Amino acid sequence: MNNNDIYVIYGDKGKEMVKQLLSAIKIEEEIDKTDLIGLKPNLVVAKKPESGATTSTDMIIGIIEYLKERGYNKLIILEGSWVGDSTQEAFKVCGYDKISQKYNVPLFDTKRDHYRPYDADGMSINVCDKAMEVDYLINLPVLKGHCQTSITCALKNMKGCIPDKEKRRFHTMGLHKPIAYLNKIIRPSITIVDGLIGDLDFEEGGNPVEMNRIIAGKDPVLVDAYAAELMGYDPHDIGYIKIAESIGVGNADLSKANIAELNSNTAGVRRFTDAGNKARYLAKWVEEKDACSACYGSLIHALARLDEQGLLKRLDQKVCIGQGFKGQSVDGIGVGTCARGCGQWVKGCPPKAKDILDFLKKCITD
Repeated sequence: MNNNDIYVIYGDKGKEMVKQLLSAIKIEEEIDKTDLIGLKPNLVVAKKPESGATTSTDMIIGIIEYLKERGYNKLIILEGSWVGDSTQEAFKVCGYDKISQKYNVPLFDTKRDHYRPYDADGMSINVCDKAMEVDYLINLPVLKGHCQTSITCALKNMKGCIPDKEKRRFHTMGLHKPIAYLNKIIRPSITIVDGLIGDLDFEEGGNPVEMNRIIAGKDPVLVDAYAAELMGYDPHDIGYIKIAESIGVGNADLSKANIAELNSNTAGVRRFTDAGNKARYLAKWVEEKDACSACYGSLIHALARLDEQGLLKRLDQKVCIGQGFKGQSVDGIGVGTCARGCGQWVKGCPPKAKDILDFLKKCITD
């Protein structure tokens, strides 16, 4: 796997999906049996993955089983929840304590770790010792929104490897610059993004959106650029992506990315999570017939971006989406290949939220 590769797999069965993904990537070819392998999920709060806040337990199990089946037994799960929350409680609520017992994989709370300062191009950042001891670090963020940085994914997930006092300092510094520079110090061996269920715009969950995909890449900047477009943002509008690219952490130019989709969008009809108030509000602009989660989730993110820009109420018609529109001629606007019978439609199966957003803005202004 090269730095400019991004792998994507669609579906709603995290364990099976991540095993298929790893089989394609073959990460075992770059890991020694003696290496300490660290799994770094996002357990920012003590909430279940269905809330849109935390990394899928099914995905974690799939990765552990894949590695153990190939003789890799030196694994740990390391994380430190956000300031004011208990990592131990998050481990328990998310079921990681049971995973630890069943598979004999220790849980490590970085809040209880020692730490020391490291230099990142003149910026001193305290990093927990265990994060630096790991030989092969698998970064496992959730694809979700963030109230201050717009998105949180690969680069920002490394904040769980610093002590609480450093997390507080990051906020006083505006988050973007220190997040970028932290990634000069901690460089994950691979990032595997939980894009199954994430939150619309808040890292703590509450407005879950099903995106039904898992994404993998070695370059965290490129992964975040791809994630940004999936959520309807221009990558360079996300401060820490732009800074990280400028200081050599990685590349955000998606035109140079090799994107390999391992399957088609075959997740089937979406499962309708317990959507929060914001997602229900946005759904008022949707005419949905048997839509897949991956496509529907992109549309919800696009509508959220449109709302943030003060343009949503200028959209004077509902957006058609879903398999129920296949073969139909519709005098309206549609999203995805299934809605190609609409007078205007955005291509993709599924399309990215950024493409849907650009399409909807054009529909409004034409």
